[in-house]
Amino acid sequence: MNKRHFLLTGLLLILTIPPSVAKEIVGWVENARIYPGGIVIKAKIDTGARTSSLHGDRITTVWRSGKKWVIFTVTNHKGDQIKLERKLERIGKVKRHFGKVQKRYIVKLGICLGDVYQETDINLIDRSGMNYPLLIGRRFLKDNFVIDPSLTFTAQPDCKHNGIQ
Repeated sequence: MNKRHFLLTGLLLILTIPPSVAKEIVGWVENARIYPGGIVIKAKIDTGARTSSLHGDRITTVWRSGKKWVIFTVTNHKGDQIKLERKLERIGKVKRHFGKVQKRYIVKLGICLGDVYQETDINLIDRSGMNYPLLIGRRFLKDNFVIDPSLTFTAQPDCKHNGIQ
């Protein structure tokens, strides 16, 4: 097979992939928008993490109608803050890179990355010593994204077509 034939075959193959199978390419660091609140924060894309993690300040719990809720504050790199109150989904156990197991509150939040919006489980943790307040894990990424580690900030969060402002 000559080079021209190979390139033409590859192009035809790409053009025949249905849009539902197409995946968005993102870099290893992106801006993401979280909901409720719609605040934009910097996120590290981490295929080594199963669940996403978010830095929360002043994490407290309250009981409402017999259910436990978590109250926390999220601050972005510009200093914008939002206070969120979410129902506690569960308390998860996360194995840290040095082997110790840590218990964390897990809540559901919406994330907009590029033009993809999903509600996903997020564990809350003090990430103040980290460069990025949000770590996006495999559960959110699967089926929708391809990660190019040579890229950063390629996919602006724009989920308006999903009814998200």
